[in-house]
Amino acid sequence: MSEEAISSVPADPASTLRGRLGTRSIVLVGMMGSGKSTIGSRLAARGGLRFVDADSEIETAAGMTIPEIFASRGEAEFRAGERRVIARLLGQGPQVLATGGGAFVSEETRRHVAEAGISVWLKADPEILMRRVRKRSNRPLLQTADPEGTLRRLLSEREPIYAMADITVQSREEPHENVVEAVLQAVDQFIKASR
Repeated sequence: MSEEAISSVPADPASTLRGRLGTRSIVLVGMMGSGKSTIGSRLAARGGLRFVDADSEIETAAGMTIPEIFASRGEAEFRAGERRVIARLLGQGPQVLATGGGAFVSEETRRHVAEAGISVWLKADPEILMRRVRKRSNRPLLQTADPEGTLRRLLSEREPIYAMADITVQSREEPHENVVEAVLQAVDQFIKASR
């Protein structure tokens, strides 16, 4: 293949992602069960980036699990810690950062994300979310008499806020690689459009 032909071959968005991000992070937002950790780890591997799960970092910083933080310190203190941890993590880009379902609700966190990242809302239908979250019992906000009703209420409250993200990608019941590819393409287009 000639040099001219090689230079006209479009680059794979994943192969050039790290350089084009600079110090920014790709910040995944959305409801619990939308696939932020699963998609995030695969996206990071594909783009040659570090993957960070904010919930895991919060647990490490607090020395206890998120359900334990909620039980002993309450949601307000958990959210304050979450804001501090995410602000710190955003200074460590480029990376893929998966946030907890309520993190983007904070105006302060949204401001930090806008300054240091590209936000991607992984949007999923309520039925998919419920099917996924039923597999794990460590969701403090769903420890109610009506977990499905609680999830639907949270979704209706949070969707307008998630919609403020830079990018929206549908998280469906399909191979994870399809969603990863959709995120890569959307981030690529976003970076090109913001130049």
